[in-house]
Amino acid sequence: MTHPPKSSAAPPQAGPGLPSVPPQPGRPATPVPPAPAAPTRRTAFAEGVERVRGAATTEPGRLRIIGAVLALVVVAFGAVTAWQTSERSAAADDVLHRSQPLSSGAADIYRSLADANTAASSGFLAGGQENAASRDRYEKDIRTAAGGLVTAAANAEPGSASETTIARLNRLLPEYKGLIERARTYNRQGYPVGGAYLRYANEKMQKEMLPAAEDLYTKENQRLDADYGDATPYPWAAIGLGVLALGALGWTQHRMYRRTNRVLNHGLVAASAATTVALLWLVVGHAVARSELDGSYDHGIRSLTVLHDARIASLKARGNENLSLVARGAETITVDGKAYDAYYYDFDKDMGVLGKGLSRAGKLADDRAGTTPVKAAAGNMAVWKQRHASARTEDENGNYQQALDKVIGAKGATGECFDSVDRNLARAIGHEQDEFQQAAGDGLDAMTGLPVGVAVLAVLAAAGGVAGIGRRLSEYR
Repeated sequence: MTHPPKSSAAPPQAGPGLPSVPPQPGRPATPVPPAPAAPTRRTAFAEGVERVRGAATTEPGRLRIIGAVLALVVVAFGAVTAWQTSERSAAADDVLHRSQPLSSGAADIYRSLADANTAASSGFLAGGQENAASRDRYEKDIRTAAGGLVTAAANAEPGSASETTIARLNRLLPEYKGLIERARTYNRQGYPVGGAYLRYANEKMQKEMLPAAEDLYTKENQRLDADYGDATPYPWAAIGLGVLALGALGWTQHRMYRRTNRVLNHGLVAASAATTVALLWLVVGHAVARSELDGSYDHGIRSLTVLHDARIASLKARGNENLSLVARGAETITVDGKAYDAYYYDFDKDMGVLGKGLSRAGKLADDRAGTTPVKAAAGNMAVWKQRHASARTEDENGNYQQALDKVIGAKGATGECFDSVDRNLARAIGHEQDEFQQAAGDGLDAMTGLPVGVAVLAVLAAAGGVAGIGRRLSEYR
């Protein structure tokens, strides 16, 4: 049995017709596209602006924008008008019912204190023969001052300077009354120490109480001036918005006329009419109110201030005239190297203030009812000065009883002149007070209903404007 031979030779190579295949590189990987970026979130404002911009490219969109702007301007006019006129009306009401009565009340406190001091000195001069009228006048003045302090305290701002002043006066008033009662007691018993107590009481009044009352009066006048300052300025913001609203309404109607050849749009005409009425009401009403309030100040407050000052000067003069006889030369003052009786020296100063005050009051009075009592007071003052000169001469010559009779006597005394001056000044003050109330009341009445009325008209105007625009929009549907 034969076997094929075994061999380790390599197999035969391929012939020339079969080319060799070179080694191939690996195929590149297919690129993966990147994930799409998340869209940027737009703000609500940006979206709104885009929508408005898109709407503005069409006539309906433009009309909607115009209607919204018209409504906004007209409503803003009504709101600002209501706000500004409400503030001015409230300030005018404060002038009439709060600050001026408080200012007048502070003046009454001062006058009552000064008059009480004068009545006390007059009663002291009468000695044990003090009459009931003098005593009653003193008590009435003290009650008036105390009542005025109660009213002022009820209306003072907590923690304010006025509250501190009122508390001080409430503390000093009982102290003063105590000194006066001691002076009266010792005077009835014939002890000279009564005069010392009266002078001490007068010093407390002149150096502590009256300056405090004057400070309260000044503060109340400052509050009154502040209320006038809040009530009288023109509401320029409201007037400007009213003019702007009318201009916007006029432009809108002109624009519609050019595009439609329609002369009138009922809604826009109604809106224009309501806005015009509101603007005229605002301008005329405030002008009248301002004029009346200015008149109440010029012909009321200024005159009242001068008259109050004159009346206070007369009271102080009378008090110094009485105290000059009480002191009997014990109080002196040196001026430019020359000695004077302190009370006579102050009397002369007070009479000078009274004369200047009456002269100013006569110039400020604008009618016969105002000038007549002022002229009468000036005449009484002239007689008072003549009688006082006679009484002073008697006193300086050592004729005390004759001087006393010329000051507090039953007839032909200076006390009659003082009473006449005070009475005529009271009449003049009453007249000027009535004039103030009339003018300030008219000013307040001119603004009655203005805030609410203009606000209602503005709402109606805004509704009319929107209705007019809506009527035009309906034509595109």
